[in-house]
Amino acid sequence: MQEHERWLSVEEIAAHLGVNRDTIYKWIERKQMPAHKLGKLWKFKISEVDEWIRGGKAAEQLSDEESPDSKREE
Repeated sequence: MQEHERWLSVEEIAAHLGVNRDTIYKWIERKQMPAHKLGKLWKFKISEVDEWIRGGKAAEQLSDEESPDSKREE
């Protein structure tokens, strides 16, 4: 019998990854982090998120328009 994986909240997945909640929301919006919306809540499967992280998706560079450095004057 296959064991069912528990759905995690934004707070739980942020703690698992060692980042803050705002980072999770940005990754959902800008980097297609695997997340499932249930009503107003975002839920996560740890196996999907871990695979996404291992695939290097969180580490990909932001485009110039998204990068905070692109708005700085030198």
